[in-house]
Amino acid sequence: MPRPKRRAVLVAATACAGVLAVVLLVTAFSGGSSSAVTYVDGNTGAVLYAAGHRPLAPDFSGTTLTGSPLRFSGYRGKVVVLNFWGSWCVPCRSEAPTLAVVAEQYQPKGVTFLGVDVRDNIASALAFTQSQDIDYPSVSDPNDLITLDFTSVVPISSTPTTLVIDRTGHIAGAIFTEASYSELTTMLADVLGNK
Repeated sequence: MPRPKRRAVLVAATACAGVLAVVLLVTAFSGGSSSAVTYVDGNTGAVLYAAGHRPLAPDFSGTTLTGSPLRFSGYRGKVVVLNFWGSWCVPCRSEAPTLAVVAEQYQPKGVTFLGVDVRDNIASALAFTQSQDIDYPSVSDPNDLITLDFTSVVPISSTPTTLVIDRTGHIAGAIFTEASYSELTTMLADVLGNK
């Protein structure tokens, strides 16, 4: 097989394996019950967890990219969109404008956006947030410690991953791929109770 075709086959196989892994992990984390998980817009990489089947988001603390301390427990009682990203991540760059727009639209509705910058350096991460007009804070996670804590309750296997956390601190929804406007606003409407 010529080299370009082999590469295309490998890329396609890797992508299919990634989607299958997300489906299997989502099923495993939902206890195998199809009524506990709803796929958003028919995308198996974007799920809403039914009330009573929502995993509790782990607490964490860290330092923001601008050097301020941040404790996640301080956000209890609020709806939080938590995005795991990196400046090195091509899909993260692609979804950043969507996240910036949704953050601006939903902040007046009481939704808080936070980022977890994974395996990055501060200078690159700050340049990314400035170039993408990201105004919400991000915590630096250079050694994946925060990411690993969340992986114990939801299947975070890559960036970007976006979680929607309800007012009780439970993960109500997850997007395991690049977040679309429709998927994210559908999840927020569900969590805010205005479906």
